[in-house]
Amino acid sequence: MTEDVRLRRGRGSLGFSFFVQGVTFALLVTRIPAIQDRYGISDGLLPAFLAAVPILAGVSSVATEHLVRRVGPAAVLRWAQPLVLLALLGVGAGTQMWHAAVALGAFGLSVGALDASMNMLGVSLQRAYGRSIMLGFHAAYSLGGIVGASAAWAGAHWHLSLFTSYLPAVVVLLPLAFYGSRFYVDEKGPGAEVPEKGLGVGGFRLLLPLCLVMACAYIGDSTVSNWSAKYLQDVLGSSEQLATVPYNVYMVTTLIGRGVGDLGVRRFGAAAVVRIGTVVAAGGFAVVAAAPGAWTGMLGFTLLGIGLCVIVPQTFAAAGRLFPGASDTAIARLNIFNYVGFLIGSPLVGGIGDAWSYRGAMLVPMALVLVTLFHARSFGAEGARYGVGHERRAGDRAVDVGRGGNEV
Repeated sequence: MTEDVRLRRGRGSLGFSFFVQGVTFALLVTRIPAIQDRYGISDGLLPAFLAAVPILAGVSSVATEHLVRRVGPAAVLRWAQPLVLLALLGVGAGTQMWHAAVALGAFGLSVGALDASMNMLGVSLQRAYGRSIMLGFHAAYSLGGIVGASAAWAGAHWHLSLFTSYLPAVVVLLPLAFYGSRFYVDEKGPGAEVPEKGLGVGGFRLLLPLCLVMACAYIGDSTVSNWSAKYLQDVLGSSEQLATVPYNVYMVTTLIGRGVGDLGVRRFGAAAVVRIGTVVAAGGFAVVAAAPGAWTGMLGFTLLGIGLCVIVPQTFAAAGRLFPGASDTAIARLNIFNYVGFLIGSPLVGGIGDAWSYRGAMLVPMALVLVTLFHARSFGAEGARYGVGHERRAGDRAVDVGRGGNEV
């Protein structure tokens, strides 16, 4: 097998893994009311169940940092993804509250390992390509989220049980994901150099700005996923049907933005793309906060999707560039702040909304997202374009493989 074919297959299989994770996560979070009803989880207890998932995922991400030094991220991902799918099925199969607790706990532990190892492989493969492809992987995740949310809507519409709704996805995706795992490209597999242990003296201080950016981006993302429907209906006076639309619009614009974002990184550099995305996202929150009606609010959520979608993938990529000899460690630690943002975002906006106003609450994630502008230098400049100059050299395809071939 030639190097070009190996990298193309690795890119395709990893893209499919991102897609599967998007489907799986959407199937879980969009059926939370049905999970609550099935197990009789009270409104007071539900936040504890939901918080346990990102907390356990953060713990697992830390453990993954140490595990990949022994077996490599490809081996971790190969087994973590089936476990996530089986944990999802377990959520739908139980009958007692402790069944839900065990299944959600297993989901959190396995999803932390999965998220960390997927992004480790993505950064490694991007380095092998020599050009920006990270946004494409996250675009596949967004596409999976749209498919998963649509499947969840169909299950709710036809009044299917959770197990019946989840089973087709698991039966179809699990064997495909396991087969695709044969083609992961793990540059840290057997024969590769042993990665550095830790980030070195002062390393975490260098990583901290990216951690802050990651947390703020996920506060913004969780605001959309948790509060967009309530905001449109309760504050802007939309119908119940229209209130379900903003999240779908957000996911579609996220898919589009990530689909074309790599081109922007190659042309203008990662820092410029992140700055533009930050300004657009902040503008989206401002439009939402000031919206006189539902359709203007929809415009704001559309801008949010376009702006926020570029920040997270480029934050992972920047961590890989910042610590080329310890990229797995950097990504595992950075991934923790994904869950920190998720944990903070929803209660932060809800608390401010209840104490003050939901319009005012939308200004808080806007201000936090703008923090990214102060740390844009952490995303690099010329080096973050991933070989723009190299791509212009005729005949050189040793690194820039697959141009004109299959894209994720």
